[in-house]
Amino acid sequence: MAKNTNQNLRPDYDEVLKDIADYVLTFQVKNDEAWRTARYCLMDTLGCGLLALRFPECTKHLGPIVEGTVVPHGARVPGTSFRLDPVKAAWDIGCTIRWLDYNDTWLAAEWGHPSDNLGGILAVADHLSQQRVASGQAPLTVRSVLEAMIMAHEIQGVLALENSFNRVGLDHVVLVKVASTAVTAKLMGANREQILSALSHAWVDGQALRTYRHAPNAGSRKSWAAGDATSRGVRLADIAMRGEMGIPGALTAPQWGFYDVSFSTTNKDLKLKPENEREFSLSQSFGSYVMENVLFKVSFPAEFHAQTAAEAAITLHPKVRDRIPDIDKVVITTHESAIRIISKQGALANPADRDHCLQYMTAVPLIFGSLTAEHYEDEFHAEHPAIDELRGKMEVVEDPRYTAEYLEADKRSIANAVQVFFKDGTCTEQVLVEYPIGHRRRREESIPLLEQKFRNNLSTRFPAQRSQKIIALFADQSVLESTPVQLLMDQLMI
Repeated sequence: MAKNTNQNLRPDYDEVLKDIADYVLTFQVKNDEAWRTARYCLMDTLGCGLLALRFPECTKHLGPIVEGTVVPHGARVPGTSFRLDPVKAAWDIGCTIRWLDYNDTWLAAEWGHPSDNLGGILAVADHLSQQRVASGQAPLTVRSVLEAMIMAHEIQGVLALENSFNRVGLDHVVLVKVASTAVTAKLMGANREQILSALSHAWVDGQALRTYRHAPNAGSRKSWAAGDATSRGVRLADIAMRGEMGIPGALTAPQWGFYDVSFSTTNKDLKLKPENEREFSLSQSFGSYVMENVLFKVSFPAEFHAQTAAEAAITLHPKVRDRIPDIDKVVITTHESAIRIISKQGALANPADRDHCLQYMTAVPLIFGSLTAEHYEDEFHAEHPAIDELRGKMEVVEDPRYTAEYLEADKRSIANAVQVFFKDGTCTEQVLVEYPIGHRRRREESIPLLEQKFRNNLSTRFPAQRSQKIIALFADQSVLESTPVQLLMDQLMI
């Protein structure tokens, strides 16, 4: 009889879930660099969202599900007039943030963009702050937003250090969902049991596949996938706050848990991993490491593995711009992750396809000396056949050192080198860029450029006087941290 029954002994919550819950409930951020970097991260992320509002393919997704819906104390979407429920506001904010592939980046065994979590964080914080003021309570301040950002960065980034979701075919936005779930539940006032419940539901959710990020299916879903994930995090936090029971063995349940169902095979050969290799590897405890070391995209709205290639190409532009027809070949020396994610041949179907093509993101700055969001648009591509002609002359090779140092904790380089060879037998020097502007090793160099990027992005949406008020607010750490969230959002609305 025992062979035909299951032992129905309900387990304790999985250790990873408890580690995350205890972290968001008890950890105190004391590192000044983390707080300071979070300020720049908030500034930059908001600016990226504002810039995306120039693109109709993005804005068509925004606004209430049902036209004319009125939400009391509705969460605002920066740069718009929308006041939405927090779940849809999180979707919209997250969509604008990610649309142009211009916000911060984290690269390890898994890749991702931790500031994607701001969609859920900002929507929940704005709604709750307005509610508090309406009921005579003190509002939430921007310091709460920065703390939630630091923690969301840490959860997503530490889980990404040694755990490759892409190698089992899953998209990195699973980590956005998990991180947003944890920190928005905390903002809502969740206790430990409620956070554990919310996290368990995040893991047992169906997870997005990476299909839409890779040739030949790359498309615009990759631009709203993170908005969808952070929004789902808010929804799951809300469900838990209503008293919904959790699923303690969400990760470890034999046959039915995340490890056995979604983390047990590789998409390369579909062979089962040994059971001891299915569980997550956490090489360090949660703190503020990820925010301190996050990568800013300063120079180019481009997939991060190509940032240094674009910078090298711009360096070579003056030497090749008048000799484009004379080019015999272009050799791009890179690292394994870039080859696996963004090295493409053949026709590129849409802007989302182009901003994830290493060769395209190298060809444009070689020819034109710059790389902007407009360079990915269909009209620009159609007007300049020389881009695809140059792509056809490109060779991509891996340097094992670049691949190794990409993963070394004290380096985390994202190296690319570009060299151009001409038909007459001459060539340029090889230009190698190992660390992009925005890397921690170039942080001092990047901050003035990051601030200028913010000013430029503000100017696409607001008049000069409003922009100056917003810039002044972000210029002072203590002033920004003490500002009520709803007052910051007031400045960001049209």
